[in-house]
Amino acid sequence: MPQILTLGEILYRLQSANEHIFEKGDNRLKIYPGGSEANVAVGLGQMGDKVQFFSAFPDNALATEIKETMQNLSVDCSKSLTSGDRIGSYFLLSANGLSNGEVIYDRKYSSFSMLQKEEIDFDLLFEDVDWLHWSALTPALSLEMANLMEAILIEAQARNLIISVDLNFRSKLWKYGKTALEIMPTLVSYCDVIMGNIWAANTMLGSPVEIGLDRQTTKEIYAKSSKISAAYIFNHFPKAKHIANTFRFMDHAKHNLFYGTYHSRTEDRISDTHETYEVIDRIGSGDAFMAGLIHALKHEMSAQEIINFATAAGFQKLFVEGDFGNGKAI
Repeated sequence: MPQILTLGEILYRLQSANEHIFEKGDNRLKIYPGGSEANVAVGLGQMGDKVQFFSAFPDNALATEIKETMQNLSVDCSKSLTSGDRIGSYFLLSANGLSNGEVIYDRKYSSFSMLQKEEIDFDLLFEDVDWLHWSALTPALSLEMANLMEAILIEAQARNLIISVDLNFRSKLWKYGKTALEIMPTLVSYCDVIMGNIWAANTMLGSPVEIGLDRQTTKEIYAKSSKISAAYIFNHFPKAKHIANTFRFMDHAKHNLFYGTYHSRTEDRISDTHETYEVIDRIGSGDAFMAGLIHALKHEMSAQEIINFATAAGFQKLFVEGDFGNGKAI
């Protein structure tokens, strides 16, 4: 049976167990495996989909444990390469990133970021695969990785794979002299499914977004803004068939509002608003939404079912500690 392949950098998260890094008498860190594409793979695996994950891992005990953890969550990591010397990481300055949510990246010279096209056997990579998922985090690393990502997309398109992308923009990346808007349109032109939010789409694809939209903006206005953004993308990216946006707002660390929009070339849908005052870990909620979107599309749900399922999956991640979600959408 053809499987879904997610491709991207494996990471691990370090975070303070307390509200401050150097808590006197209780100086502890937590560590979690993660990375956007790995998170999506884990979500899909737990939803019952057949899924593979491709990255580059060094040959060490940490890499082995991360792969075993993912495999225990129904993700096949056998196509990943063993190369390079280190796994990239990121550090959160506070417990679960809810208060002092500053992120410090340590990704330079990671095994994945040093990957070369010549190391990849494309026939093996795409064997028994009918769907490729990637994210904007890969071309954000370097021009070399942007070029590698296009080479991968060309190979995937030649094999008639469905291709999905998450427009997850990180301002602390994209530090190599090219903006996201210079790089991403070419890469997104290969994609059938585009997920993100209206602000990321504006930054990366040049789609219009009204200035001044904020937490107080009504859901009706956001629905209209999402439809306008999607119309631009459909017009400029002929291969695009499905677009989804998340809308996530925090009034304070534990209070989140979460809803989503879905657009095809013939339909526009919006989910109910999910609200909670009990957030445990908001990291990975967008990836859980992406997993839900892919799952819903693979299972040919209706337009309203697609956005309801994806949004519910993203919302449920708010109650799961760590980067990986639990695959639930209820």
